[in-house]
This record gives sequence, structure tokens and C-alpha cells, in this order.
Amino acid sequence: MLYRQLARPLLYRLSAETAHHLILGLLLWAQLVPLGLALLRLVYRRASRPVHALGLVFPSAVGLAAGFDKDGRVFDALGALGFGFVEIGTITHEAQPGNPKPRLFRLPLDRALVNRMGFNNEGARAAAIRLLARGTKGRPILGINIGKTKVVAAEGAAQDYESSTRLLAPYADYLVVNVSSPNTPGLRDLQSIEALRPILTRVRAAALEVVPARRVPLLVKIAPDLSDDDVLAVADLALELRLEGIIAANTTISRAGLQSDPKVVESLGAGGLSGAPVRARALEVLRLLRDRVGASMTLISVGGLETPDDAKERLAQGATLVQVYSALVYEGPSLAGRISAALRSA
Repeated sequence: MLYRQLARPLLYRLSAETAHHLILGLLLWAQLVPLGLALLRLVYRRASRPVHALGLVFPSAVGLAAGFDKDGRVFDALGALGFGFVEIGTITHEAQPGNPKPRLFRLPLDRALVNRMGFNNEGARAAAIRLLARGTKGRPILGINIGKTKVVAAEGAAQDYESSTRLLAPYADYLVVNVSSPNTPGLRDLQSIEALRPILTRVRAAALEVVPARRVPLLVKIAPDLSDDDVLAVADLALELRLEGIIAANTTISRAGLQSDPKVVESLGAGGLSGAPVRARALEVLRLLRDRVGASMTLISVGGLETPDDAKERLAQGATLVQVYSALVYEGPSLAGRISAALRSA
């Protein structure tokens, strides 16, 4: 209630990206000051039901999707907010600034965001150095989401993903190959089976080589804009290559059914749409995947998930775990704890 009445109106006076960086700064501050994380846990964390998946025990089924903590700076504070796991990234092998600003926008009438960030991050080596210094003791379960460096041509994509894997796999509780962002030219073409197979094969081999003591779970993240047949083709490939899971779904390039003024939407330009408008398709893709892959594969459902009822529906329809992101802008930092507590009592 305090967030909606006080903090949110103040944040909305800032551009979406400026507000995001302000929140990141506050979370970083909470990690640095004595008892900062303890205070966050006291205020926001709630008792939750653990979930066994990917060979791990997740404190809660509710995680934070990639895109919020791109460089892996504040995942400890995010875990203290009640997330059962945090996915950092998307991280590319080479550092890159992303697309020109402005590149992140709110659509409050639709409870949605439009972004064309373009994988802005400091690169895999910088992230690896930071993760090595942090260590693993006491941290939340950490997924690392990797993507293609923008300047790398499609024919070099597999090598690019492999290079990131060699640097980051030792620090990942699970690893995600992101081929579904609409904001890197040509990236979604890598969802075709012919392009995706060598990427996943080389990432798996590299992870096994640099982390021989354990099999780092490997997942692929797909777009909601894939046709049903293409969704099923990815599912079949995941089964063939014995991936541990699939994340569905990323942002959409569709603008269908929005309540916002069409002229306002058009003025924002290109980018991926996330939030409530993705809910229906994300649920459809989840059902397709679960029917295809059977009961054993981990499916992480993301897209338009805002409430405890949304989370319960995803789990009932076959999700193993769920993730939120855009809803944080509208619901605030108590979201993960509220959903986790509701799932525990369900």
C-alpha cells in the first residue's frame, strides 16, 4: 500500500530507466550498509514452500526474471526481498552499451513495459570477476542468462555463446541461453532448430568442460511470438539434447489489444512488450510445452504474472517455477513475498 500511494507516484515522475537505476542504487546501498539485508528480509521475506527442481532446492517457486540485475550487482538484496531465485543478465561476451536512450517505457493503462535496451551490460569477463569475488556462500539461487554480442554475426553466434559460458558457468546454479529478445538484430532467428542446435550443443560441452564436478543445468528462453509448431520444435530439441528446462516466454513484438492510446504506443517505437498483455500467450505456450515434454522437464513460466492467482494458475498448468519482472513496477518490492506466502498456504 505504501509503495502504491507514495513511492510509485514519485518514481513515475522519473523516466522508466532513471527510476530503474535509482532502485538499483538503493538495493546496492542495502547490501553495503550493516544490517541492510537483514532489514529487507524482516520487512519483505515471507515463509514459503520450497521446490525441488534442476537438482536444487528453491526456497520459493517465485523468481525474478533476467533484465532487472543485468550485471549481477544486487542479487543478494533481491533475494532478501523474498525471491526464491534470481536470474541475472542478459550478459554478452563483450561489453556493450545497448541501444540509444530513451529505451524503456511504461504503459500504465496496460500494466506493461516496452523496452529496447539491447543487452546493455559490462560483458561476461566483468561479471565473472564480480561473481568470483562474491563467492557462493549465503547467496540466493542464481541463474545466469547469456545472449549474443550485437556485433557478432549469426555464423559466429555459437562461438560467442560458448565464450560466455566458459567465463560464467562456474558461477551459475543454472544457465540460460537467450535467443528470444527482439532488441538485438537477428537474435530471434537463432530460435530456428538449425541455428539453435549448435549453440546449445557447444554451450553444454563448454559447461561440462569448465565445471566437470557437476552438470550445470541448461535452459533455453523462447519468445511468445513463435508459432505453436515452432514452440513444439524447440521442445523436441530440448528433449533430444537433454536440456534441463525451458523458460517461456520473453517479451512480444505484438501491440495487439492494448488499451493505451495507439498514438502513444506508436510514438514509443520498436521494442519488446512485457507485462499483463503477454499473460494469455505465455499461458498458452506453457501448456504446449508441458504437453510435449512430459512431467520431468523444468518449465519456468514468465510473462504477465502479477498476482498469487496468476502464479497458482501457472503452476496448475504445468510450470515448475515462475518469474516476475514488469509487475514489480506496478506492485512494488513486496510482490515476491506476497505471492510466495499465498503459494505456501494454497
